[in-house]
Amino acid sequence: MGASKAPAQQDHAQQAPAQQDPFDTGAGGILRQPKAVWATAGASVVAFMGIGLVDPILPSIASGLNATASQVSLLFTSYFLITAIAMLVTGFVSSRIGGKKTLLLGLALVVVFAGLSGTSTSVGELVGFRAGWGLGNALFVSTALAVIVGAAAGGSAAAILLYESALGLGMACGPLLGALLGDASWRYPFFGTAFLMAVGFLCITVFLKEQPKPARKTSLLDPIKALGHGGLASAAVSAFFYNYTFFTVLAFTPFVLDMTPYKSGAVFFAWGVLLAVFSVIVAPRMQERFGSLKVLGGSLVLLAADVLVLGYGNHTAAIVCTILSGAFIGVNNTVYTELALGVSDAPRPVASAGYNFVRWFAAAAAPYFAPKIEEWSDIHMPFVVAAVTAVAGALVVVVRRKALTHEAEELEPRHATEDSVTVFAN
Repeated sequence: MGASKAPAQQDHAQQAPAQQDPFDTGAGGILRQPKAVWATAGASVVAFMGIGLVDPILPSIASGLNATASQVSLLFTSYFLITAIAMLVTGFVSSRIGGKKTLLLGLALVVVFAGLSGTSTSVGELVGFRAGWGLGNALFVSTALAVIVGAAAGGSAAAILLYESALGLGMACGPLLGALLGDASWRYPFFGTAFLMAVGFLCITVFLKEQPKPARKTSLLDPIKALGHGGLASAAVSAFFYNYTFFTVLAFTPFVLDMTPYKSGAVFFAWGVLLAVFSVIVAPRMQERFGSLKVLGGSLVLLAADVLVLGYGNHTAAIVCTILSGAFIGVNNTVYTELALGVSDAPRPVASAGYNFVRWFAAAAAPYFAPKIEEWSDIHMPFVVAAVTAVAGALVVVVRRKALTHEAEELEPRHATEDSVTVFAN
């Protein structure tokens, strides 16, 4: 593994000094990109907004459709279950029809199903429409980074920074948009998303040229085969446990906070800001100082403690711990994605798809089981389970450290941004 990876790292190191400063406002800087890049980045912001859009309006949806918390939480379950399965499909599709057509297909699906979501007359309809939305979003975000890098001027650094900024902005602003539009009606955020994605569809149609297709077509089974590598499988299993904790916070906490859409949106906006800052800025510096596995293990344990306090503390403590969890989640996302890409000798898109195929199933499971566990026990128990799964993720890292340590030591902090957005997108 080490020998096979060294030439790629050496080539990257040789090219790095010549790469332009991404913050440079001259030609090729982040602010001097073609319209195609800005169109794709703008649509990416809206795509990532869709993940947390429903957070502040979950109680309103439950009230409007006479549904229980466990029924409404299926909005996340259907969305991420389809997303997980779609990991096996996105590479297969984009390697055959090209990047632009894949983006447009994904956007079209989001426009249709987001709009239909706003017309739902039952929670069952809404859950089904969110599933279609999840498929469209998976097709779009899994392709957007490659398209932005391919269309960008001045090298990949500025393009990656722009995409990463879109990711952070979308994750932070999704709950805010949901709150602003959802205060009038829970239906409006869905219509708003459909409108914004329709604008993105038109912009990409006009400004983006067709991208070259990959030299090699991706098979549906390639991501599954990549999981045969012990290191990648270990990272995926650990991330599965961690994602259960992550999405317990994201999908179940709004019912615990029981706040107006405005207040809930503000809480999750602050959560999203911490997630973005710690993922992109703080995590790489911590890795450089302490090492990837120590940072990951420590962050998982701290996240477990945080969700316990969230579950057992008073209302103020629950708000503070919800926001604070964004910091731990941001750190974990960055380290996990680096490990997932570093331990396998499979191509990055294939390794990423296999890794995400496993971990997104936890994102589908947590929103379903958390309210069920509350029904079977009490309001505290879902957070106890979430704390246990975070610790389980840390234990997998400790037990399987030999499979992860070699590549973790070789990972270079300067690659953190690129790897993080690659895996999150896929």
